[in-house]
Amino acid sequence: MSRLVLLDNEAVRALSSARHPKHRKVISHLQVITTRRKRSRSTTVGVPTSVRVEAGWDRRNQAWALANRLGITDMALDQTVADVAAEIRNGLGTHISVADAHLGAVAQGVDSEVTVITNDPEDITAAAGSARATIVRI
Repeated sequence: MSRLVLLDNEAVRALSSARHPKHRKVISHLQVITTRRKRSRSTTVGVPTSVRVEAGWDRRNQAWALANRLGITDMALDQTVADVAAEIRNGLGTHISVADAHLGAVAQGVDSEVTVITNDPEDITAAAGSARATIVRI
C-alpha cells in the first residue's frame, strides 16, 4: 500500500529556515520518509496548495530553495476537492481554516495511508474525518 505524507502550515514554515524552532523535527520526519522510498515503499510527500499559500511558500523565491529540493508535490484545490473542503468546513465550523479543510479533503480523497505532519492535531484529526490518517505532532 502506498503512503501519502501531508504537511500543514507549521510544517511548511519550519522548512523555510534552519533557525525555525521546528526545522530539525520536520527534517527528521522527512528523512524517515526518504528511507522508506529507498526501500521501495511508495511514499509521496504533498502539500495542499492552500497550505502553501498560507505558509507563504513561493516556489520562485530563493528563500524556499531547501523546500523546493525536497520533491514535495502540490495537491491542487480543484472543484471536487474544494467541494469536499467546503463540506468539512461547513460541518466543523469556521474555526477550521480553509487550508486545514483542504488538507482534510485531500486526506479523505486518496486511497492510501495518510500521515499528516502538523502543529494542530485536533483540527487536522477533525478535518481528516474517516480517512486512515496518522497524525504526527511537531
